[in-house]
Amino acid sequence: MMLILYSSVLAVFLLWTVINSFFLPSLPRKQDESLDLDEKVSILVPLRNEERNASVLVDNLKKLTYPRLEVLLLDDNSTDDTKKLLQEAIGEDSRFQILNGKPLPVGWSGKVHACYQLSEKAAGDYFLFLDADVQLHPQTIQQGLALLKKKKAGMITGFPKFPVQPLLEQWFVPLQQFFVVFHLPIWPANHTTREEFTAAHGAFLFFTRKAYQAAGGHEGIRDSIVDDVHITRKVKAAGQRVVLCNVTDYVTCKMYSTNKEVWEGFSKNLFPGLDRSVLFVLAISLFYLSFYVFPLPLGLYGLYSGILLGQWSLWLFLPLLLIVLQKLWVNFVIKQRLILSLWMPVASAAFIVLIFNSMLYGLRNKGYSWKGRTYS
Repeated sequence: MMLILYSSVLAVFLLWTVINSFFLPSLPRKQDESLDLDEKVSILVPLRNEERNASVLVDNLKKLTYPRLEVLLLDDNSTDDTKKLLQEAIGEDSRFQILNGKPLPVGWSGKVHACYQLSEKAAGDYFLFLDADVQLHPQTIQQGLALLKKKKAGMITGFPKFPVQPLLEQWFVPLQQFFVVFHLPIWPANHTTREEFTAAHGAFLFFTRKAYQAAGGHEGIRDSIVDDVHITRKVKAAGQRVVLCNVTDYVTCKMYSTNKEVWEGFSKNLFPGLDRSVLFVLAISLFYLSFYVFPLPLGLYGLYSGILLGQWSLWLFLPLLLIVLQKLWVNFVIKQRLILSLWMPVASAAFIVLIFNSMLYGLRNKGYSWKGRTYS
């Protein structure tokens, strides 16, 4: 009886995830012929020690077809060849400008300060903040503007398509989108200004200039490590709607190259992203242990019972099947490799270890290391 009840709960989770995903709008696939192409869009990209991505980024942005663009690239005191590679890739393209980042003031996080400097120089009617490891479809700007206008929003954001290679990247990167589609009620997130219903990804933040300024810009979140979520909440607090959308047809992001980068990147964001709440960490860890890790040993016990004891019980495999199907649906929606759904219980167990690591670093005031800087 308990196994049937347990499986029923997981079945409800699966059904909710499928239903919730249908409230996630996508960027339009067809171009809106009535779209005003005279409004200026500022693409704003902070770069710190990004020689791996600098040339590829510029080559990609050169292919954008929107007619009124300015691209501001800020070299945030890089210690490698980022600036040199940017200059070589830009050549004579007048749409691009390289800014030299100022020293990081006390009380600011690095990326926030870089984005603030970019916004101060931007002349566009719209601001699109990107990360250096992002690649855009040539018509991304038009389609983003079309959705902004259709939804009458002050901002749109979305999780890109993520090619994943290192093992930890296969576990954790798709899991962040699973959390959003499963835990965030998408309809109220997109149709109200309730700040508690907020998700965002810093690789793609597309604002109207009016909404960005009404929210106080990056200056209002100067010490934030989870800047994408915090500035999104500021936009909502200013009375502007934010639309979380599926941008995987148009935006690709290669976040990490090594397992070490994955571990440090998620450790930096997790505990601060949970508002540094120990209670929340304990609650979410218990939840995932109970519903997304336990089905694996339960299924293994079923296998053991069947092979060695000759007592097959398919019910013991049902919870594992349900959580894999739930992850499979999310991976289908976000255009992630479907085979990675099989990692769900292992990835959940690793996530619990990761979230405790992030919490311990935060509580011990050791600080989080990223891009050669340490944040408390």
